[in-house]
This record gives sequence, structure tokens and C-alpha cells, in this order.
Amino acid sequence: MEIYLPIAGMSVHWLLLLGLGGAIGFLSGLLGVGGGFLLTPLLIFSGIPSSVAVATTASHITASSMSGALAQWRKRALDIKMAAIMTSGGLAGTGFGVWLFGILRRSGQMDLVVSASYVVLLGVIGALMLRESWSSLRASQGVKVPAAKRVEHVWIHGWPLKARFPASRLYISVIPPAAIGFAVGMLSAILGVGGGFIVVPAMIYLLRMPTNVVIGTSLLQIIVVAAATTVLQAVNNHAVDAMLAVFLIAGGVIGAQFGVRMSARLRGEELRLLLALVVIVVAIRLFYGLVVHPDQIFTVSTGT
Repeated sequence: MEIYLPIAGMSVHWLLLLGLGGAIGFLSGLLGVGGGFLLTPLLIFSGIPSSVAVATTASHITASSMSGALAQWRKRALDIKMAAIMTSGGLAGTGFGVWLFGILRRSGQMDLVVSASYVVLLGVIGALMLRESWSSLRASQGVKVPAAKRVEHVWIHGWPLKARFPASRLYISVIPPAAIGFAVGMLSAILGVGGGFIVVPAMIYLLRMPTNVVIGTSLLQIIVVAAATTVLQAVNNHAVDAMLAVFLIAGGVIGAQFGVRMSARLRGEELRLLLALVVIVVAIRLFYGLVVHPDQIFTVSTGT
């Protein structure tokens, strides 16, 4: 049975939407990723307009991140002060991104910008994940892999406007966390991603936050930014399809439960390697869609 998506202006079989949401939810429970960087391209492949796919994915990210944030809250494994500063930057970035989103949509360049951005984004992410997962797999098989040197202090530690973050045991400038939040907020509005794949490495390697508070802090910031993105996209650009969001969220909740159960049975290195290959395949498919010549360069239609 097909359902009509009013904002997308098309009919889609409800099992397809549940399947997409379930697949991303499964990956979220299995690997701990939000999945927004895969859900948006998959929706585009399914025929959903890119502007609707980007805006509606934010609602899916909001719902899928809440359970993880609550679990981290119960364990007190988050830095609320750090999350507040990153969220303030994220909200500013979201506002700017939604404004830019509207300009691109009205100019007719939204599809090109989203597809080209995802080709670069997924290509870089896939390559990094492939390298990391392959090194971990070799290390688990007894192959010696040179360990990366970790530097305790980086150049951002000399920036002004410093503040203390007791939960993270840091005394650093508030500028870098706000800047990271701004970048993630802008990406959330334009590309429909949660940004966890950017926030988590940035907090660990740039801000030098302890890993035990990184995940919870990241999820708390993502929830607020994704929720704000959903509201702003719905109010300003009218691009959030509520019917589409309902089926994606329902599938995501179901898929996440199976993913959590399966994660206890499979090896993490092999799963990350598989995900890296999936990401690279999606990037190649998007790149192919950008460079291939369409069957019809233009269409002439007549009407009364």
C-alpha cells in the first residue's frame, strides 16, 4: 500500500520507508552511529526530493539520539557546560544553514549542492573508516600496527576567552567548542546530518576531552541542534514531511533494537569495515549521478 507524502508531492510504499528507517536504526544500534549521513542519500535514491530528504532526516536524528542521551545522563557521563557552549554555536550555525538552504532551494541548486557535498563528505568518511577498521582488523589478527602519537596540547589551547570545564577537567577557550558547534549546526541544516562523526573526533583530538564524557556531550548537543533544525526547516522552508518522518522514526526504533542485540554477537572491526564499504559505495553512486548524462537533456511540455 502506498502512502502520499504531501510535502514531497509523491506516493511511496510504506514498507520502503519502514525499511529505510529500520536499516538506519539497525546501524545506529549496531555501530553507535546516527546514520543521517546515509539516510539522506538513501531517501534521494528513493525519489524523495533532496530538500525534503535533508529537512525530514533531522527529525529522525532527534528521535534516534534521545535514548542514547538519556542513558548517558543516567551514568552522568556528559559535560553539560561544554554541551551548552557547543549548542549555542550550533543554534547559530543552524539559523545560518536554514537561511542558506532557502536560498539554494529557491535558486534551484539544492540537488547539486547536496549531492556534491555528500560525494566529498562520504568519500572522506569512508576512506578514514576503511583505514581505521582495516588497521584494527589487522591488529586483532596479531599484525603489529604502528600506534599514532598523541600530543597533549594543541594550538587552540592558546586561544583567549578561557573557561573551566570541571566535568572534562579542561581549562580552554570557549571559541573552539562554539566554532565546532556552528559548523555542525550548518551541516545539519544543509545536509541533514547529526554531525556526530565530526563532533566526536573533534572533542577527542582537538579539545582533548576525556572519552567517557564525549558521547553523552555529543548526543546532547545533537538533540538540540537537530530539533531546532526540524522546527526552522518546517517554519521557514516548509520542507519537513511529517508523514515521511513518522514512518522513518517508527522503522528506526524497531531497527535499533535488533542492532543492539546483534552488536553483542559480531566483531566490531568487521562491522566497521563493512560500514566503510557501504559509505564508499553510496559516495560512488552519488558521484555517478552527478557525471552521467541523462537520457533526456530537457523535456518540453505543453498545456492549456
